[in-house]
Amino acid sequence: MDDGLTNEQTEKVLQLQDLTGIEDMSICRDVLIRHQWDLEVAVQEQMNIREGRPSSYVGSREVRAPTVINDRFLQQVFSAHMPGGRTSRGSNSGPMPRSITGIIGYIINMVFQYCYSTISSILGAFFGGNEERIVTDPLGDVMSFIQSYNERYPQHPVFYQGTYAQALNDAKQELRFLLVYLHKDPTKNPDVDSFCSQTLANRSVIDFINRNTLFWGCDVSSPEGYRVSHSINARTYPIMVLIALRANRMVIMGRFEGDCTADELVNRMQTVINANDVWLSQARADRLERNLTQTLRQQQDEAYLQSLRADEEKERQRELERQREREVEEALEREKQKVEERKQEIVRLKMELAQQVPSEPPADAVDAISVVFKLPNGARIERRFQQSNSLLDLSNYLFCHPSTPDEFEITTNFPKRVLYSKSYETDNDAATLSLANKTLVEVGLTNREVLFVNDLEA
Repeated sequence: MDDGLTNEQTEKVLQLQDLTGIEDMSICRDVLIRHQWDLEVAVQEQMNIREGRPSSYVGSREVRAPTVINDRFLQQVFSAHMPGGRTSRGSNSGPMPRSITGIIGYIINMVFQYCYSTISSILGAFFGGNEERIVTDPLGDVMSFIQSYNERYPQHPVFYQGTYAQALNDAKQELRFLLVYLHKDPTKNPDVDSFCSQTLANRSVIDFINRNTLFWGCDVSSPEGYRVSHSINARTYPIMVLIALRANRMVIMGRFEGDCTADELVNRMQTVINANDVWLSQARADRLERNLTQTLRQQQDEAYLQSLRADEEKERQRELERQREREVEEALEREKQKVEERKQEIVRLKMELAQQVPSEPPADAVDAISVVFKLPNGARIERRFQQSNSLLDLSNYLFCHPSTPDEFEITTNFPKRVLYSKSYETDNDAATLSLANKTLVEVGLTNREVLFVNDLEA
């Protein structure tokens, strides 16, 4: 790319490339040069080009057009006979005559032209060829018109590349002015040729239309153009109508009939836009308010859902906490139940083992052994056993005594050794059974012994 550009121009080239996605910077430069480095107009032109590429409409030919209100009381009408207009004679028409004779002639001429156009339209509707009204390929009609127009008049505003119905829908959706242009064969209509070659080719007109409107055009010789000409009541060519949303209805707001100068066309369009832009501004404000209301409602709904989810999470946590408390309570209850069952089992076992404790021999018995038990609580128990009694008999006696702990062991003081442990009874191996069945003599107890009882649960 040639660097013969100022810093400001280079910045505009880069901005246009970023906004439009055009990869070739030379194309961006050429587009800006064509629009006298007006970045806004250049971007708008590229956006208009992209709004109606034929491929995007191939599958949507049956788009339904919104109803267009065609009420002349709501329109600003401009014709070639008004100041700034041009006629096929090539001379500019002056203002309305001021003399009485001139005014009467002017009025008679206007009435005659109106009646002639109206009668021609009625006769054409009843006796004209019906084959023109059958629209089979509206998009093809539009694209054919654009191609032929480009070949004859290369300089012109960007045409909307879609059907009339699609253009109306886009203008309504985007809240923009839609400028509809219709003409007849330029080779047979000097006013059309002059308007296309001079007025629409003027740079100020091109920039104004590209910046402020969607521009749709067609030839009335095609079915699509013929249908549109009837819907807008076109009586003279070239003709342009400016359509936009007004009170939720698409309305023809301005009508530009015949040829005129470029400056006059810009002034006329600006007049219509200035008078009716308030409707689009109101529609934009209403749409913005609806969008804000919808956004606010969505935010409120989302906040409500988040609050609801938070409440549900809190309730879930509370339920989990209650569940944990219930589990702890159930565990404590089970533990208490086990303790109670164990106590009952011990009571039962003591009653059962009490029947198995051998009776105490008399004091003068030859094989009697006197044993003093020192309990953990400081109490002393003295009792006589026979030498043939076993350690198990000794343990059962202590176990059934109310002052003895439920789990204990029997030890000697010197030397320190464990004679028997109550926990041994829970074991069924041969060594444990053999120890429990040993007699007192076999474990070394003689005539008088002192044994210590230790609490295993302490």
